[in-house]
Amino acid sequence: MKSIYLLRHAKSSWDDSRLSDKQRPLSGRGLKNAPQMGQRFAARGEQLERVLSSPALRALNTAQLFCEACGYPPDDIVIEPDLYFSGITSIEDLICAQDDQLRALMLVFHNPDITYFANSIDYDFHIDNVPTCGLVRLVSDIAQWRDWTRDNTDVEYFDYPRNTGEVVRK
Repeated sequence: MKSIYLLRHAKSSWDDSRLSDKQRPLSGRGLKNAPQMGQRFAARGEQLERVLSSPALRALNTAQLFCEACGYPPDDIVIEPDLYFSGITSIEDLICAQDDQLRALMLVFHNPDITYFANSIDYDFHIDNVPTCGLVRLVSDIAQWRDWTRDNTDVEYFDYPRNTGEVVRK
């Protein structure tokens, strides 16, 4: 069984219009939400074995804060350029290229790719919009990552900062 966690970057700041899209930092809300979501993740007893992040500052900072809160070493986060608006095919290729020893992978990236990707997995579970710092867990009963497809994968749950109840399960 393999788990794939899709984490959208936390809320970013638009205060400095001189910054490029990749340079935008997290807002105050984003700085609060990322560790909160990491703590929720850890409270469910979940663990990560590899984290890949978009090179955009807001995504990398989200990954660092989330990982610090859940016990994954932030220095082990891998910056992956293909997570910066490269589309679903690039995401699929990243997943299929993982080491087979790995069981739990997190990808930290952006909308609209994250919402499109999550909705392409399981047509019985629709998410209108993965909000900032939203987390989707996918599960696939495979032994080797190269065998991963959207057809052998299900959405396990969806959680987001303003969710005050249990995670939304299929």
